Amino acid sequence: MPDRLLPLLTQEPQTGDALGARLGVGRVTVNTLARRLQDAGVPVQIGRAGYALSAETPAPQFVVRPTPIGAQLRYLGTVGSTQDEVRAWADDPHAPAPHGAAVVAERQTQGRGRRGRAWATTHGTLAFSVLLRQGPGGAPLTLPELALLPLVAGVAVARAAGVGGLKWPNDLLAPDGRKLAGILLEADLRGEEARRAVLGIGLNVSAAPDGAAHLREFVPEVTRAGVLGAVLRELHTWLSGTPEEVLSAWRAASLTLGRPVRVQTPAGPLEGLATDLDARGSLLVQTPEGLHTVSAGDVQLIGMLGAASP
Repeated sequence: MPDRLLPLLTQEPQTGDALGARLGVGRVTVNTLARRLQDAGVPVQIGRAGYALSAETPAPQFVVRPTPIGAQLRYLGTVGSTQDEVRAWADDPHAPAPHGAAVVAERQTQGRGRRGRAWATTHGTLAFSVLLRQGPGGAPLTLPELALLPLVAGVAVARAAGVGGLKWPNDLLAPDGRKLAGILLEADLRGEEARRAVLGIGLNVSAAPDGAAHLREFVPEVTRAGVLGAVLRELHTWLSGTPEEVLSAWRAASLTLGRPVRVQTPAGPLEGLATDLDARGSLLVQTPEGLHTVSAGDVQLIGMLGAASP
């Protein structure tokens, strides 16, 4: 029942009588439903004028999403992980989530980043996940396409944010090197194809954990609803881009290339100069021993604040 009230809420307060008439319930019940939404983590504003949501709330009614990516959007209060919510929706036997479906939540209690790290969310953080069932041509995702998805997402987030630069493979950094956003890709593989992939994005919009940055420091008028719509539109654009276009855009936004880096790889630490990306999006690092291709690892930008990934 509380979920029936949520889509009716707007930026302008509405009385309990008005909302109750639309739901077929009394104003006391409306108040109960609103408080249940609050208990679930949804920032419902309750006052003498009635019930409303902040304009910055990334609920579907406030998010412009004219593309297939995010066309079906679920907004939730407190969840374990938006990644798990998308996966459960995709497995729904009655109404499975389509390609491009997205889930955004106010708070994650079990959010995760790369390599099993905790993915903390605070009020003011935008945390969402997108289901990808196909590649640019409509066929199942191939392994080369899958390898480029974190870079695709990085370009989309950087373009939507309008500030900062990209640290390989999955972070958007502020101009001073503090972290603004992180990206997590999880895929279900089937041979040389991906049955589906779930792309998770966490972006600090109006608040940030200690040591990180948020967008409002640089763009005061930004809102979570506005940023979510912008990222979804950019994702649609760059998911349709060619590998060459994606790699070129990533290079243009990079804070990694041309810098000395220290990379923690599965084979051990590697230190050298980040020179370029190869055709699969792997990082090329020049060391005194030669040129190394890094397909997975954590990068520290030597001499730059905020270089280590949390």
